[in-house]
Amino acid sequence: MIKKMIDILFCGNEGVFDGVLTCILSILKRTDTEEPFTFHLFTMDLTRLKPDYVPISSSQKDFLDEVVKKYNQKNTTVLYDVTEYYEKYFAGCPNESAYCSPYTLIRLFADKFDSIPDKLLYLDADIMFNRDIRLLWEIPLDGYEYAAAPDHYGKYLINPHYINAGVILFNMKMCRQTKIFSGARGWIRRKKLTFADQSALIRSTTRKKVLPQRYNDQKFLHPHTIIRHFSKRLFWLPYPHTDNIKQWHIDKVHSVFGYHQFDDILDEYSRLKEKYKKRDQNI
Repeated sequence: MIKKMIDILFCGNEGVFDGVLTCILSILKRTDTEEPFTFHLFTMDLTRLKPDYVPISSSQKDFLDEVVKKYNQKNTTVLYDVTEYYEKYFAGCPNESAYCSPYTLIRLFADKFDSIPDKLLYLDADIMFNRDIRLLWEIPLDGYEYAAAPDHYGKYLINPHYINAGVILFNMKMCRQTKIFSGARGWIRRKKLTFADQSALIRSTTRKKVLPQRYNDQKFLHPHTIIRHFSKRLFWLPYPHTDNIKQWHIDKVHSVFGYHQFDDILDEYSRLKEKYKKRDQNI
């Protein structure tokens, strides 16, 4: 009998804690299922590049594990140190100074771990679920390496099916067969790419399923929006400018976006963050 589980991957250093915590809370609060979740956390020590490139700590991982188990005792978090893989494949590569950080590259090691199952949802940390995750998770992927929604700006500036890699539902079984991750790692090693891992994945794709924008809405929050992605965006008023408002910037979420749909999540996040700070100070 196949064990049913929803498997989610986050990547980053200790600075993604606020994003991962708020995103996980949005998943758990907006999803009505008895299926347990496994949250896979890829991290690495890259202090040779920057002092703040330190890995997700065991205390952060343990706290997240405590949080998710309050919703279902079968939920779990798993921490992976991928430093060795990064140094072997990407040290000194043209994309080491990626547009975000080198941590955007490490999802490309997902095929290296037997514990990663045949289906995997990768999420950036600046993601909030507005509706049940199963609306995305249960999309069939037969014959596709992955499913993803268009990039809000790229669909106009590059091509209509140019995807945003912040939300990707992977068919890992097919990905291992087509060697998409190996191909993407080759691009990262050989050539400086505008959007690093996103460009490398797109160039290595055999077949993808393009989803409606509501699965990764980078600009608006509609009632039908399943995922709101708090990525950097363009504002026209009071003058054209960009801003990078994240979901844990609660005052700006209220004052700039006027969102209150996530208040139950952000209230719990604030309480938990204060609890973590006090615990961390006592260690």
